[in-house]
Amino acid sequence: MEWVSLFSGGKDSAWALYRAQQQGLNVGRLLTVHPEGDSYMYHTPATHLASLAAESIGLPLLSVEPADFGADDAVDSAAQGDAEIEPLEAALSELAADPSVDLAGVTAGAVESDFQTSRIEALCDRLGIGLFAPLWQRDPVTVAQAMLEAGFEIRIIQVAAAGLDESWLGRTLDREALAELTELHERYGVHVLGEGGEFETFVVDGPHMSQRIDLTYDTEWDGSRGRIHVEEAWLTGDEEHESP
Repeated sequence: MEWVSLFSGGKDSAWALYRAQQQGLNVGRLLTVHPEGDSYMYHTPATHLASLAAESIGLPLLSVEPADFGADDAVDSAAQGDAEIEPLEAALSELAADPSVDLAGVTAGAVESDFQTSRIEALCDRLGIGLFAPLWQRDPVTVAQAMLEAGFEIRIIQVAAAGLDESWLGRTLDREALAELTELHERYGVHVLGEGGEFETFVVDGPHMSQRIDLTYDTEWDGSRGRIHVEEAWLTGDEEHESP
């Protein structure tokens, strides 16, 4: 039976994949949803790099390219979330209908968001498959420490919270950064894993990967939030670079 890893390239989905593999689940492929614009349900920045991560991980990638969800404050969030789950469910339903695939379930990097997790749980119930969510309701500091101890190299690619300035863009989330995030949590309420959208990440190396991903990028900063724009990305040892 095959598990599918819901995968963005960020630390949470990568950790869910890694923990599933550690526990002996047969993860047969990755699935990435690529929103155009903002999204309530999905990680959005740099999802184009998921294909490079999949190559390093050694698993095939199923990409889902939905239309622009148009998520903003003027849209009812519940209705928006329901709409956003539809392309994911369609992709999984098609996969489950494939006679060559015995779909057991999906892995997800949900931490504390009932908004996201309840919809993924409902999707799994409708399809009659399982959900493996090893970060769910875990202490964020403990999870972050476990990621670092396992050898995850995590880059911060987007920030949008008090206390996170331009210097965080492209920074490695190491023990020093984790200590600073813990202080920012106490001072401003910043979630240590960025669960509230305070920051987004991309995993460039880890024990589940055969090759490290190197990046060149520039930064965009508007005074209170910003992101990196990847110019080139490549697996260490590769001669050809991948441009977005």
